[in-house]
Amino acid sequence: MKKWVKIMDTDRTLNDILVNLFNDLMDIEDKCLITGEFRNISNNDMHVIEAVGIEEPRSMSEVAKMLNITTGTLTRSIDALVRKKYVERNRSEVDKRVVRLSLTEAGVRAYEHHARFHQNMIEDIKQQLSDGETRVLIATLGKLVAYFQEKYKEYLESK
Repeated sequence: MKKWVKIMDTDRTLNDILVNLFNDLMDIEDKCLITGEFRNISNNDMHVIEAVGIEEPRSMSEVAKMLNITTGTLTRSIDALVRKKYVERNRSEVDKRVVRLSLTEAGVRAYEHHARFHQNMIEDIKQQLSDGETRVLIATLGKLVAYFQEKYKEYLESK
């Protein structure tokens, strides 16, 4: 009986950690990123901006694939970000059917704001861990990501 209780406690603890971590990260990111100049966009918009990126313009299908969403869903987000002047749409000169997305100056500022948040978070976490603990954390989280991607592949691919 004691072994069963220990397993249940471990399962409950692991579940609580995963659920709380996910919820807390989303809430913290929302509260830290959607401030000041960026109050008119959502956390989701910030991730679309991140996917559009600051390199070469990307096609709608490339961005949708990166976000694991349909181009129809992305179109609604891009429409809003274009209206708010964070993203620009440009038709390809080579193939007029292809729409390329790029960030405006405001979009680049939002992208950099988001990147700084994540860089600071990583630096702060690493300060709390030894090099060995960091390696174990990376290996463990890598296994967790691989598990979810394999276990729920059909759901991820159906978007």
